[in-house]
Amino acid sequence: MNRLILTSVCACVCLLAVTSGLHAQNNVIDEVVWVVGDAAILKSDVENERLSIQYEGRRLDGDPYCVIPEQLAVQKLFLHQAEIDSVTVTDQEVLQGVESQMAWLIDQIGSKEKLEEYYNKTSTQIREMLRENIRNGKTVQQMQQKIVGDIKLTPAEVRNYFSRLPQDSIPFVPTQVEVQIITREPKIKEEETERVKKELRDFTDRINRGETTFSTLARLYSEDPGSARRGGEYGFTGRGELEPEFANVVFNLTDPKKISKVFETVYGFHIAQLIEKRGDRVSYRHILIKPRVDAQDIEDELMHLDTLANDIRKGKVSFDEAAMWVSQDKDTRNNHGLLANPQTSTSRFEMQQLAGLISQEVAKTVEKMQIGEVSQPFTMINSKGKEVCAIVKLKNRIEGHKATISEDYQRLKEIVTARRGEEKLHEWIVEKQKSTYVRINPAWRNCDFQYPGWIK
Repeated sequence: MNRLILTSVCACVCLLAVTSGLHAQNNVIDEVVWVVGDAAILKSDVENERLSIQYEGRRLDGDPYCVIPEQLAVQKLFLHQAEIDSVTVTDQEVLQGVESQMAWLIDQIGSKEKLEEYYNKTSTQIREMLRENIRNGKTVQQMQQKIVGDIKLTPAEVRNYFSRLPQDSIPFVPTQVEVQIITREPKIKEEETERVKKELRDFTDRINRGETTFSTLARLYSEDPGSARRGGEYGFTGRGELEPEFANVVFNLTDPKKISKVFETVYGFHIAQLIEKRGDRVSYRHILIKPRVDAQDIEDELMHLDTLANDIRKGKVSFDEAAMWVSQDKDTRNNHGLLANPQTSTSRFEMQQLAGLISQEVAKTVEKMQIGEVSQPFTMINSKGKEVCAIVKLKNRIEGHKATISEDYQRLKEIVTARRGEEKLHEWIVEKQKSTYVRINPAWRNCDFQYPGWIK
């Protein structure tokens, strides 16, 4: 996506509190500066986004009082088309976006109290402010994807594009690695499992006796960071969005006054409560408690992996064989332990991707390894939030280099696909301008717009 499209979407996600007195061309606190169709853009909207850009350290190419209103105007075009085409965003997507943004803001500012002071709003009011912005941002993204559609490229088209690039424009590919992994989960003692189940049964008894509420206990004790702060609540969710074991329980709940029996998933043990059902979607709340792993059991598993690593180094068994027969990582063991990059659908990871998508511990371990080397055992948190023991092998390292067709075809194809998408969006905006009523306050017209068609 081009600069304008990306920043216009970003503008929807993190608008800061309205302030006055900035860029004051007169004593009017707020005023309409643009009208696009039947949607107005206020001076306060522009100031909000300017503060957001400043706070996040983003850069603008040009006068913010020219660039930002145009970005917001483009957003209005997409939102209007989305309404015509019935493009919608689910409440669940919006809710997740709001909570993710709230967590980010709190982390940046330092605490919920400081955040409320900064905005001069309560947490509830801040969430409401973010809700519409996030819904708009996600709606714009969906509308753009619909306009761009499925772009299909032939290898010849990719080669032709690459051959026309000036030498200094050929993209640089950072160092990439291919990594194999073997993981083992330390056994949970039976008494620990019983302790967790008893704790959850006690929660159920306390709720049924009216001593407390499910939401209160979820906030205090649930170990699901995505829902605990909301009292364990998730918005309306489809069966396919949930782990099968979890879906089997929550979709069979029928009485909002009753609480499920204790049940287990790959994440730990839960109790759940129905909030509402709508067709094939369900809204629920739950409490997750994870059994604790005994330190000695972790040490024992690390010793077993250390012995296995030594056997691999001595050639008694190959890493590929060990991954198939020993590893408990269901996602990799049938592929000889080879990690897959979900962003590229390949086995190659840039180091930053490896840390973000798999584990920082894996990335730190691999960074100093030689090709073919097997690591010492270490602990990490897996994608299910469980502490596991692991060893890794660096299968391959591709040093940073300028892209070539033979080595980096997929990356170059993605670049060409993105460029074609930008061209489609640019053409769509130009055409949409022709049929859309636009009025710009005379004081805001003296700009070198990216899309000159605003002023007719």
